[in-house]
Amino acid sequence: MAKSNIPNPLERRHLIEKELSADQALAIAMAYLEDDRRAEAVVFLGKAGADDQLRALADQAVENGDGFLLGEVSRAQGHEPDSDVWARLEASARRLGKLRYAESASRQANRGDA
Repeated sequence: MAKSNIPNPLERRHLIEKELSADQALAIAMAYLEDDRRAEAVVFLGKAGADDQLRALADQAVENGDGFLLGEVSRAQGHEPDSDVWARLEASARRLGKLRYAESASRQANRGDA
C-alpha cells in the first residue's frame, strides 16, 4: 500500500535535492502522510507549494506539543512562528507531559522579549 510509494532513504535524499513538479512532490508527501510520517512529508509539501496542508500540520504540531514538527513546517514555509504560537505549543506540551518540547517552546516564545 502506501509503504510501496514511500522512497527509501537514499531515494528520498535524491528527491529532496531534485526539481520535482508540484504534483510529484504532493504525491510523495501524501504517501508519507498516509503512513503517518508527517515530519518526512513536510519537505515535499513545501516543494509542492501546499500551504494549506503545511498550515494544518503546524496546527497539529501546536495541538500535539510537537516542537520538532513545528520547526520543520516553519522551515518549509520560510518563516518562524510568532511567540504566541510557541506559547500555545508550550502549553500543549506541558499538558501532554512533553517537558523538553515545552522548555524549548518557552525559550522560543520568550526569545523576542530579551
